[in-house]
Amino acid sequence: MSLHESTLAFIGGGNMASAIIRGLVSQSIPPTNITVSEPYEPNRQKIASTGVTTTTDNAAAATNADIVVIAVKPQVTKVVCQELAASWATRDTLPVVVSIAAGITMKSMKEWLQTSSGKSAHVVRVMPNTPALVKEGASGVVASEDVTEGEKGLVDALLRTISRATEWVEREELLDVVTGLSGSGPAYFFAMVEHMVASATALGLSKEQATRLAAQTCLGAGKMLVESDEEPAQLRKNVTSPNGTTYAALQTFEKLGFEGIVDKAVQSATHRAAELGDTLGKL
Repeated sequence: MSLHESTLAFIGGGNMASAIIRGLVSQSIPPTNITVSEPYEPNRQKIASTGVTTTTDNAAAATNADIVVIAVKPQVTKVVCQELAASWATRDTLPVVVSIAAGITMKSMKEWLQTSSGKSAHVVRVMPNTPALVKEGASGVVASEDVTEGEKGLVDALLRTISRATEWVEREELLDVVTGLSGSGPAYFFAMVEHMVASATALGLSKEQATRLAAQTCLGAGKMLVESDEEPAQLRKNVTSPNGTTYAALQTFEKLGFEGIVDKAVQSATHRAAELGDTLGKL
């Protein structure tokens, strides 16, 4: 079965779910194949404008779906999963469940999705990031052992509508590292640009000029990084003339411990992701 032939249900219609839905529709996935359960009326109306079916009934949305995307807040994931499991008691074949609920482990998902007959849906966890909202996302993915290659293919196709990079990891704990790298990474990037703009403004540029120059510089550098065969370290060296302006800036970074700051930041986000997973699984 291809993604175009599949029926999809989204439980939750927030920003990330909306981005995926827009991506699917833009790839000619029939809107009639998609049902979204969303309790908040403004979100529901916005999503309905894409032509998909909307409802406030989670069980009804997912009744006959081949793929169910769990896109609710982590705190309500358990209740939602148990509701779905109860409604699937008589289903012969369960859907593959794709969870973008941050921090909720596969073990918890499998437990909450177990039906009264003892069956549990195949589960795929995804850690997307906010550039998915403009179809430039990076996603880390991990699957439960029972997920088939065909199901992985469906998830790949689903994520390609919003992500330019989709990386499957072998161990679930590595998804915490993905969180520390690409999940939280956009905020690191924005913080860097924020401070670059502030510095240039203090030196005389207008805020508008500094913002435009910084934004385009980062966009161009990112495109070079994506399209080049060279490592980031080599690209850095290519733009650094001995004793030049870039060299002076990088020397300042080095003296102030830039490498250690970045390392500690990624580690902190990774460790916090693991802590949240432990906490949320006990809710």
